[in-house]
Amino acid sequence: MAARSRQGAGAPASPCGSRTQASRGRRSSPRSCAPRLLAGGLTWLCLAVAASAGHAHDARQHIAPDAPVEMTFGRTEDYDYDPPEPGSYRLPSLGPAADGLMLDSEGRQQSLHRAMAGRITVLAFIYTRCSDPKGCPLSMALFHDLNYVGEADPVIGKALRLITVSFDPEHDTPDVLKDYAVSMSDDGRDNAQWLFLTAATREDLAPVLDAYRQPVGRKRDVDDPFGPFTHQLRVYLIDSARRIRNIYSLGFLDPRLVIADVRTLLLEEAKE
Repeated sequence: MAARSRQGAGAPASPCGSRTQASRGRRSSPRSCAPRLLAGGLTWLCLAVAASAGHAHDARQHIAPDAPVEMTFGRTEDYDYDPPEPGSYRLPSLGPAADGLMLDSEGRQQSLHRAMAGRITVLAFIYTRCSDPKGCPLSMALFHDLNYVGEADPVIGKALRLITVSFDPEHDTPDVLKDYAVSMSDDGRDNAQWLFLTAATREDLAPVLDAYRQPVGRKRDVDDPFGPFTHQLRVYLIDSARRIRNIYSLGFLDPRLVIADVRTLLLEEAKE
């Protein structure tokens, strides 16, 4: 903005096109005017480059501020490290994120791709009956933290979509998911940033689980206090072009790390 202000203040009429009292009635020669035009052009070019650099810096500060919200979580016993600086690394594409026909918590059909809505998406497969402390509750705690960051940081809030997909459609009906969504909310209100999806049948869900390589199995003891399913904990980071860019498992569900990856993707998109 400073560069732009200097341009506005320092842009008088061209010396070669103005007429002072001393030069009235006398035309400036093209040869004498050329150096001044060249100098003026170089000045404008330098100012334009400076302005462009200023905008690039502002864009980075806009996406990756010096004091990001997620850093308020601090270190924990599980995540006792400093997360990487956004944009200091690159996340390779791990392949396309598959589509699939889902039901939202209102019972409406919705495809996964449509639910992603062209945003950077964090996706997890869970089931509401899971109470394994090293299972679904961990991924839901991560989502809760990501949702907090999205509410506190408008840049993240506008760019991020959270999607929870149940792999227990017989139990996790849209009505069950609606109640579950309320339990995940701090104020009991629906959250447009965080979607809760299920499938109409297990047959509809099977190809989606296969495409994401999300293993799910039934326990022999259906009355297991932690829930009737076994599954590998996997959380997927998907860019706005629907490519999987990271997969987090147990030990990597640090909200600071995930948001650093989200900001890295946003910086990547800003350069395109």
